[in-house]
Amino acid sequence: MPLNGKHQKTKYIFVTGGVTSSLGKGIIASSLAKLLQSRGLSVTIQKLDPYLNVDPGTLNPYEHGECYVTDDGAETDLDLGHYERFLNVPTSQANNVTTGRIYYNVLSKERKGDFLGKTVQVIPHITDEIKRNILQLGKSGKFDIVITEIGGCVGDIESLPFLEAVRQLKWELGEKNMLTVHLTLVPYLKSAGELKTKPTQHSVKQLQMSGIQPDIIVCRTEHPLPGDIRKKIALFCNVEVQSVIEAMDAKTIYEVPLLMKKEKLDQRALYMMDIYNDKDSDMKKWEEFLYKFKHPESEVRIGLIGKYVELRDAYKSIAEAFIHGGAVNKTKVKIEWIHSESMVAEAVEEKLKDLDGVLVAPGFGERGIEGKIAAVKYVRENNIPFLGICLGMQMAVIEYARNVLGWENAHSTEMEKTTEYPVIDLMADQQNIENKGGTMRLGAYNCKLSEKSLAKKIYGKSKISERHRHRWEFNNKYRTDFEKAGLFIGGTNPENDLVEIIEIPKNRFFIGVQYHPELKSTVLQPHPLFVSFVKASLDYKNSKK
Repeated sequence: MPLNGKHQKTKYIFVTGGVTSSLGKGIIASSLAKLLQSRGLSVTIQKLDPYLNVDPGTLNPYEHGECYVTDDGAETDLDLGHYERFLNVPTSQANNVTTGRIYYNVLSKERKGDFLGKTVQVIPHITDEIKRNILQLGKSGKFDIVITEIGGCVGDIESLPFLEAVRQLKWELGEKNMLTVHLTLVPYLKSAGELKTKPTQHSVKQLQMSGIQPDIIVCRTEHPLPGDIRKKIALFCNVEVQSVIEAMDAKTIYEVPLLMKKEKLDQRALYMMDIYNDKDSDMKKWEEFLYKFKHPESEVRIGLIGKYVELRDAYKSIAEAFIHGGAVNKTKVKIEWIHSESMVAEAVEEKLKDLDGVLVAPGFGERGIEGKIAAVKYVRENNIPFLGICLGMQMAVIEYARNVLGWENAHSTEMEKTTEYPVIDLMADQQNIENKGGTMRLGAYNCKLSEKSLAKKIYGKSKISERHRHRWEFNNKYRTDFEKAGLFIGGTNPENDLVEIIEIPKNRFFIGVQYHPELKSTVLQPHPLFVSFVKASLDYKNSKK
């Protein structure tokens, strides 16, 4: 879609950060994108990560939080989850590029002889590959504006090639076709009673040393920026006062787009890129969602049982999906973070008896498995609403085999290769795979829902598409045994008959899914499974009164 119906080039916005990590570049990028989208522009966001891993797929969640998965099977940074939740537009492999991927591509070309014997160097070969990846989305013709978030901090050695590529693009694209937004910190020193601009000045100076002059400076702060502070930053950082944007700490990330609208960040960006847009940003639906979220009429306590709960970003999309599902039900979802290793026999009832619902989270490896199985047993027997995701669904299968079918040794071959009853087994196409990165069953796959299933009632249709990330599956060898024992198969893959959904019809809400529904939940399209799970948890809570 060309800008305003006219044939113009795609515009590019780069978001950099300084002073410290975790300032929220992804949220600022997402908020700006949302405001521009609400004006009728077609926008996408990509993330350039400076680490040498080819993708986050092999990273421990403690290292990097959750690994987000796109429809086309890319394993990406968790910031892409923010992009999708804000924009309600799917991302792809092209939306996340690491230094490792850049070097991998360049070295693959070198091995093929594509450089005709020339010496391969950071400049121009690495920077050219970075630019190619940045421009790739724009050349698709789908987007008016491409926003690129540069990971890490200005001054990091790892980020230098990315910044050099951005510097080069300024002259290749033309001044009005590109914009640099720099996110920085303006700390408040309590002892002095002052906001301090020096960290921002040094951060901008570091960016200028890379040959990049920021066009807009967004200042993270705990206190409002008075006019004299804005003028000081503008003076020392070589920008106009209108280009100094206040980004006050917010109670929720979903307030940030409205704060940026108030600061006129989108207007400033459009003006500086010479884009004429006479539409005001329409954030009505967003405001309705935010009102429901901030003014709940009830509350439920849902236990999230996982093995990485010390770092809650490991389950970021699940936590956000609960916010979306809670808002629909005008209900605050209070997540009780429970480590699966803490679920020893004597602690299960104590930890779970007062909860309104339990979600057993995805994961890999043997650690904490018995705790998850014990939790499933308790909620199944006590008819507490249950949702199992990926490994959580597999643990529900194992628990049912052990305690209903009577197969005490039932297990997954992921944890016990010689188990007598391998009710969860390695997928056939995964048998001879040695490399770990990017080789799982990844991305969107179809699922046909059983006509009498609770899942069909929840989704309101017979065919769905959901994202996957797994190697092990329900073993169809035992399917008949499970069905005779009362476990209902709620959905299967139409191509290979893989079991995607299990249900226990006699329970008020007991669903396990092999896929990851949390990855498709957005502000404007909350995932129906989470909406229904929160509703079931609320109904259960009310039934106990």
